[in-house]
Amino acid sequence: MFFDPNRKSPALAYNPIKAIVAPRPIGWISTVSATGVANLAPYSFFNLIADAPFMVMFATSGHKDSFFNAVSSGEFVWNLVSHNLADAMNRTAGTVEAQVDEFELAGLTKAESQTVSAPRVAEALAALECRVDQFIPLKSSIENRYNSMVIATVTCAYVDDSMLKDGMFDTKNAQILARLGYQDYTMVDRVFPLQRPE
Repeated sequence: MFFDPNRKSPALAYNPIKAIVAPRPIGWISTVSATGVANLAPYSFFNLIADAPFMVMFATSGHKDSFFNAVSSGEFVWNLVSHNLADAMNRTAGTVEAQVDEFELAGLTKAESQTVSAPRVAEALAALECRVDQFIPLKSSIENRYNSMVIATVTCAYVDDSMLKDGMFDTKNAQILARLGYQDYTMVDRVFPLQRPE
């Protein structure tokens, strides 16, 4: 079947676009507000977009606390979500007042970053400290809801030593969680190599 993804189809219970464009890395973003409150929230639109220098992006609908803090402070930390952190990550997905510390809400530990003021999740097996380069407003088809994208350069990376195997990050053993469509998630549990043609 063909369908207009921007209109509700009677043949579809839910729009499948986010289930089709999957899996997607989870952007578990930590920031600090101007008053010093730590914020932590997951974003399903996140990715690495360049490698010289390394750059990442995350996008949001509406001006959420993590987005506002990242843009106003010019920095944030991306935290890797492993399977064992699924429940904690989900607890940080709720809507709470700006003065609520989501680290405390989810029972997580703050760890000091090296190049930014925002803390990383100590329980996360990897984290990327980032400085914001651009904030890009995006069009929205929903009245009074703003879509925005933040692009940032990675200034420091953290990897738990237990995840290094022969000098490489052990993706399978990290049990990385990824976002699918609807309320679904998946975990990286199978890895295979393909040699690029010359």
